[in-house]
Amino acid sequence: MSKLTHLDDDGKARMVDVGAKAETARTATATGRITMSDDALAAIRDGNVPKGDVLAAARIAGIMAAKKTAELIPLCHPLGLDSITVDFAIEDGAVHATSTASLVGKTGIEMEALTATSVALLTIYDMAKALDKGMVIEGVRLLTKTGGKSGDWHAAE
Repeated sequence: MSKLTHLDDDGKARMVDVGAKAETARTATATGRITMSDDALAAIRDGNVPKGDVLAAARIAGIMAAKKTAELIPLCHPLGLDSITVDFAIEDGAVHATSTASLVGKTGIEMEALTATSVALLTIYDMAKALDKGMVIEGVRLLTKTGGKSGDWHAAE
């Protein structure tokens, strides 16, 4: 079994030392969706949710969350992101979210993209829960990552 990088020789949690690693261009894209009733989806699409513009708030929340990932996930490195985008697509019975983060740095940014997507979807739930408490967040996953020592990775379809 390979040595786990987030454990020291005594098995205690630690943040990985990336000090000697070379900086490379890195990107990560994550996706997920929230399913809901037709009425809730129509209200989001038409801008008729009592709390306001759901997708605008969710986009800002996702961006803010990506910037704070190291404060939320204990062993993540604090990163200076070069870019984070959060985009939405209205689907049949759902809103689909996709977040892409990028930087030039010494460690990956998968967690930032995943955090952005997760918090954007949670924000949609929060803003529309008065219309549908049965919404389901599902399928949050990494789609792609580029750069770094391990190279590029793409999820299987």
